[in-house]
Amino acid sequence: MDLASARDVLHAQDGVISRTQALECGLDDSDLERLLRRRELARIHPGVYVDHAGQPTRTQRAWAGVLFHWPAALAGDSALRAHGLRSAAVEVVAASWLDREMTRGRVALEPVQVVVDASRRVAPPAGVVVTRRHDFERRVQLHLSPPRLRLDEALLDVASACADEATAVAVLADACQQRVTTAARLHDALSARGRLPRRRLLLPILDDVAAGTMSVFERRYLHDVERSHGLPAARRQVKVVTRRGVTYRDVEYSDFAVVVELDGRFVHTGPRREWADLERDVDAVARGESTLRLRWPHVLEPCRASVLVGRLLRSRGWDGEPSSCGRDCLAGPGQRRPA
Repeated sequence: MDLASARDVLHAQDGVISRTQALECGLDDSDLERLLRRRELARIHPGVYVDHAGQPTRTQRAWAGVLFHWPAALAGDSALRAHGLRSAAVEVVAASWLDREMTRGRVALEPVQVVVDASRRVAPPAGVVVTRRHDFERRVQLHLSPPRLRLDEALLDVASACADEATAVAVLADACQQRVTTAARLHDALSARGRLPRRRLLLPILDDVAAGTMSVFERRYLHDVERSHGLPAARRQVKVVTRRGVTYRDVEYSDFAVVVELDGRFVHTGPRREWADLERDVDAVARGESTLRLRWPHVLEPCRASVLVGRLLRSRGWDGEPSSCGRDCLAGPGQRRPA
């Protein structure tokens, strides 16, 4: 018997099929061995085959990992890719793993991450990393192709495993920016998880994302400049209609007609973007508002930046004063101001 009886399964699974599925389609072990000899099938893992003899694609490797451990679902970075999430932060996480493997002298492909029920004990083949999860069936979507963890669950897993806070923030913020989830959904999913590495870090990060801080740079400003130095609470991602269309302001101190634009670019993006920024700033002045544009060097010196923002706010009617965040802080009453 040939592969005709298994065409529907192969089509639905990107050309990958398990031995169990092949038998259900009417093939037997002799048929499978003959197809392997004729190179109509190739073995990816024991009992899992692909319908060509070349290098399996990333999606085919993902299917193979799931079928080898069935019932199983994609997890971590693998689940995020299956959900179609495009995230520079996720690429950084994957690249760091590949760098470690190549440093050890290994030629490595990014591993397929798979999750199974907590009650199971499995021995994954090379190229597959398995985690176990309680309440498995509720947390996965077995009807999708390929099956995968729910998006919010996978995001929390990846963020909790990041090497640093900035990357964890970026993973969650990228997903919210792409409108594939919300901070409220992520918060609910995290609250339902009994234990998770770095849970105490992720909860306040989600609060920040809900407050509108949609990038690592914006979160730095919120925490290190605004909150740490007692500046007024600003509005964030404020929609403004101009003669050139709709735009969004990063930070707006509405009571004092002060706008802070956070420009997190490391390089300039050409005269077109520079002119657009200038026109926005001039429009703000024409409306009686003051605009302060901060870049990374400014926010990386948060005490000094808070002094400048506070000075502008005071000139617009704020009766407060930046407070000191510590012994060497430049802000606060009586502190030495930078020249």
